[in-house]
Amino acid sequence: MKKYSVIGMMSGSSMDGIDLACCEILSENNKYSYKIIAAETIPYEEKWRVRLSQLNKQPAELYPKTDVFYGRYVGQLIKKFIRENSLTVDFISSHGHTIFHQPEKGFTAQVGDGASIAAECNLPVVCNFRNADVALGGQGAPLVPIGDKILFSEFDACLNLGGIANISFTKNNELKAFDICPCNIVFNRVARWLKLKFDEGGEIARQGEVDSNLLEELNSLEYYTLAQSKSLGREWINSDFWPILKKHIDTSEQGKMATLSEHIAEQIANVITNSSAQNILVTGGGAFNNFLIEKIKSKTNAEIVIPPVELINNKEALIFALLGVMRIENKENIYKSVTGASRNSVSGALYGDFSKLI
Repeated sequence: MKKYSVIGMMSGSSMDGIDLACCEILSENNKYSYKIIAAETIPYEEKWRVRLSQLNKQPAELYPKTDVFYGRYVGQLIKKFIRENSLTVDFISSHGHTIFHQPEKGFTAQVGDGASIAAECNLPVVCNFRNADVALGGQGAPLVPIGDKILFSEFDACLNLGGIANISFTKNNELKAFDICPCNIVFNRVARWLKLKFDEGGEIARQGEVDSNLLEELNSLEYYTLAQSKSLGREWINSDFWPILKKHIDTSEQGKMATLSEHIAEQIANVITNSSAQNILVTGGGAFNNFLIEKIKSKTNAEIVIPPVELINNKEALIFALLGVMRIENKENIYKSVTGASRNSVSGALYGDFSKLI
C-alpha cells in the first residue's frame, strides 16, 4: 500500500475561485480510497476574474505572461494554505484555469504554469491533464468521471453542477460522460447584471416567470442533438448560447433566471432518464441552488443525493489529486469511452523531482 498527501487544485468556468484540497490518497492493488485533510475555496479578486475571463481576447504575448504570473499566484496561495494548516505534502496536482477549449480544432489550454507553481512551493507538480487526450483526437473533457467511477461507484451517476453541468455514468459496462449544458457560468452572468455575484439559493429565479419563447430557443440549440462524446467551453457559450439570452431584452433578469433554471433542469432530466440511473450524486456550486434542485427533482424519478458540504465544494479538487496519483503511478487516467479519443491515456505533465514517490 502507498499513501500520498496531495493538494488538488481546481478553477472552474464559473469563476467562483480557486479550490484547494489536501487529500490523503491510499493506493493498494489498483484500488484507491481518500480522506480530505483540509480544504479551502479562495475567491477571485476582481482583477483576476476580469483578467482570466478576457484573456482569450488579448494580444498573444499576454497569454504566456499570464500563464506564469497565474502559476506564481497559485503557488503562493498553496504555500500559504500549507503553512496555515500545518500540512505535509508530497506533491501538487493542478487543473489550472481553462482559457481556450476547442478540441474540434485540436487544442485546449489552461493557464497556471507548472514550473512556476513548483518554484513557488518547492514541491513537484502534475498539471496539463487535457492536452494528451486532445492530441489523441479526444475532447480532453470531462476528466472527473474516472474519479467518479473509482471513488463513488455506489452511485449510478455523478452530476456536477459547476460552471458547466456534466454527468458520468456506466452504460453497457462502459464509462460514459459528457457536458450537458451551461450552468453557473450563465446564472452568474445574469446575477452580475443585478450587481450580485450569484443567485443565492436560486431565489431570484424563484421570483421570475419562464419565457416560453426563450426556453424554446435554448432547447433547440444543436449541441443538445450531438452524440457523445462532447464537451463545452466558454467559446461556445459566448457564440451560441449567450446571444440568445441577450436578445430577449423584454424579459426581466428574474425571468431570465427562471427560464435558465427550467432549461438546465430539462436538459439534465433528459440525460438522467436516458442513462437509466436511479440514484445521482450531485456536487458543485449548483447543489446549493435549491430552486434548481427542486426543478430537477420534479422532472425525474431518480433519487437526487446531496452530500455533505465538504464533498460538494471539493469533489473536483479531490479527483484531480487522484488523477495526479494515477499519473505518477503511470496508470491510465483518461478513458476514450468518455472523451472519444483513439485510446486511453496516461496524462499529465510533470515538473520537479518525483523520484522519492515513484
